[in-house]
Amino acid sequence: MTSSRIPPQAYIDQAWFERERELLFKPLWQFAALKTMLAQPNAFVTRDLLGVPVLIQNIKGELRAFENVCPHRQNPVQTAPHGVRPLFCGYHGWSFDQDGATAGIPHDDALYRFTPQQRDCLRLRRFALACVGNLVFVNLSGQPMPIEEQFGAGMLAYLAQASDAFDGEVILTTYEGRFNWKLAYENLRDANHPRYVHSRTLFQETRFQAQIDEAGVAALRRLEAGGGVRDRADALAMLRAFSRGGRDAPLEDAPRHPWHPLIERYRDRDGACHDEYYNWLVFPNIHIASANGGYSFTLEHHVPVGPGRTDMIVYYMTAKKTRPYAASAAVLHSTMLGADKVLREDVDIMENIQRTLHPDARSPFMGDYEAENAIIHRWYLDLMEAKFVL
Repeated sequence: MTSSRIPPQAYIDQAWFERERELLFKPLWQFAALKTMLAQPNAFVTRDLLGVPVLIQNIKGELRAFENVCPHRQNPVQTAPHGVRPLFCGYHGWSFDQDGATAGIPHDDALYRFTPQQRDCLRLRRFALACVGNLVFVNLSGQPMPIEEQFGAGMLAYLAQASDAFDGEVILTTYEGRFNWKLAYENLRDANHPRYVHSRTLFQETRFQAQIDEAGVAALRRLEAGGGVRDRADALAMLRAFSRGGRDAPLEDAPRHPWHPLIERYRDRDGACHDEYYNWLVFPNIHIASANGGYSFTLEHHVPVGPGRTDMIVYYMTAKKTRPYAASAAVLHSTMLGADKVLREDVDIMENIQRTLHPDARSPFMGDYEAENAIIHRWYLDLMEAKFVL
């Protein structure tokens, strides 16, 4: 038995949340968009990443990420969640080039009288951007770490290969969850809960089996005996191990639908199709799954909004079509409705847990099958206690 060292304040306290934002999320690469949603020139996506308004824009075929704030009067440059529109602020007509510099200021000489030196300063703040297959990541740090340090070359290659199978037709929805974001990653790494929480839904289709990873238990014991994370190199090596993915469990009865012959079913790294449930767990807050053996996918982005609030942005797409077909939107809508039942079961559990937490609450007690979550807990707390920095 292991007792988590994370105090309840980590889930309920605003000051803790703000420190977490600076120490954990700001240094890390964060998922922001699907590349297929940005295929057209001037296509854009806007997101709020830990209180920072971010804009990803296709400018002449190249994706760029900026703070979505006009330097003139701080109006959002793009006001919709996504669309196709030039990099242009509708408040006073300012436009911007591919580097975020002002390309045009109407009536500049008559109304503003900016000097050339002043105009050089009037640019959108730019963020680092990296594409991993169909996944677009943004880093808010002024000195971003190489993305390979966060995920590892093997995981990046697997994510690229899997996400390249996504079709370009996407629907998405947002759940406004009343729970801390950490409850989501803990829940996703708990293979024992589906038999109880999803007994009438997901567990009927995929019989997940919780198992004890003896190597993980031994690693946890060494971590505890050694006093935690030793240094940054050790911390980054552990961080890379927190993201993993692939086939999780065999399907009880592999689904067969009329639209299946119209798409290119996902083939795993071995080049074969498998009647299994796929899980890609991307730390800290991304989950990609295929519940039907690679015919369709869901991507959950757990966006921290506050200590007790998480927006779950969920994307739905099939594997790539072999040709357009009339019922594709209906297929996606049906996929969304089926996934909604399972997601709401998880949300109910996480919101129930969040409601029980208070400053004097006891830390959770975990079994050996939860060694991965216990290791992440120890790593996370050492980061929050500034034993290392990312």
